[in-house]
Amino acid sequence: MTMEIRRLEAGDDALVMQVADNVFDEPVRPDRLAAYLSQSGHFMVVAIIDGVVVGQCAAVIHRHPDKVTELYIDEVGVSPAFQRQGIARRMLDAMFEIGRENGCEEAWVGTEPDNVAARALYASRKEPHGPAEDFVMYVHRL
Repeated sequence: MTMEIRRLEAGDDALVMQVADNVFDEPVRPDRLAAYLSQSGHFMVVAIIDGVVVGQCAAVIHRHPDKVTELYIDEVGVSPAFQRQGIARRMLDAMFEIGRENGCEEAWVGTEPDNVAARALYASRKEPHGPAEDFVMYVHRL
């Protein structure tokens, strides 16, 4: 079993049509994926085993007039059958490198308070800027 961590580019839509269970929150729509990958500052890396995507990490660059450029890690997902094998860590490493290549000085990621595995992963990174912060999120339908 050989795993490949691959950065997706525009036109790589077909790679994400063979996906293991629970890698994404919902089924991947080709039109949404194509739109995502075509946008400047939007990035996705995937973990592929035997032609099947078993993990994904998506991020967006945020540029601010008053703060450093940062990489927002929007999603990290690994199929339960492949968790606890270092896949998420390798995808984060690849995404952090993409952030550095694009002038980002910081990266940030959030998770639910009860997501123990994700919190352990994020806290274990060599780059933490400090302890986890409290965070409140509101979602508005548009």
